[in-house]
Amino acid sequence: MTSRTPSKLTLLNCSSNPSLASFPSFLVPPRINMQNENGQNVDMYIPRKCSYTNRLIPAKDHGSVQINVANIDPATGTYTGEFTPYALTGYIRNKSEGDMAFTTLVTEKDAATMSS
Repeated sequence: MTSRTPSKLTLLNCSSNPSLASFPSFLVPPRINMQNENGQNVDMYIPRKCSYTNRLIPAKDHGSVQINVANIDPATGTYTGEFTPYALTGYIRNKSEGDMAFTTLVTEKDAATMSS
């Protein structure tokens, strides 16, 4: 029986291994912290989700849209200064279901606000 020695890849990923210091610094993956000192998320890119299908919208989906719908005060009928964002993927728009998806989302939101 032969004893197995750990591969170099295993040594690189093991942060508590003292032999890691023998590797050049460009081979050791840097520790990336995506939070600032206050614990707030500071990612460069936070992906959106489709409001209708709950799919992630990739950065290269150039057919996707985000539409902000104004919130209206039911008593006065004036704009309150707030809005509700709806994101739709290019996939839904390409299948010509964008109208239906947007109408469904807004109708559900109106029904929820009217009942409360």
